[in-house]
Amino acid sequence: MPFYSEKGMDHWHQPRNVGEIPDADGIGEVGNPVCGDMMTFYIKVQDNRIVDIKFKTFGCGAAIAVSSMVSEMAKGKTIEEALKITNELVAQELGGLPPNKMHCSNLGADALHKAIEDYLKKKEQKDAGKV
Repeated sequence: MPFYSEKGMDHWHQPRNVGEIPDADGIGEVGNPVCGDMMTFYIKVQDNRIVDIKFKTFGCGAAIAVSSMVSEMAKGKTIEEALKITNELVAQELGGLPPNKMHCSNLGADALHKAIEDYLKKKEQKDAGKV
């Protein structure tokens, strides 16, 4: 049995912010074909701040824990602050992950960043339409 911290186990067994946001401002999806993990993040942005975030993850316990932690770390942050969340920071915040599960942590921040990129692209298109 790989070692998980108490915090990691908590986020695995009681993940926060699970679900989807039907009218999300940004959606980011990533997958790792090696392990079969898939993560989708949904964000709502108001005044340049992530006011709501949800995720759907299909994968192992580490992938679920990582998704939960990323959602907690990003909620309430500005877009710029959320973009500074790295895969390493997520693993640290969880108290570490077993070496064979580190690839899972590489998905969490990537999915968040893709959701932010999606939001920024939509915002740019919307702003361009106003001109």
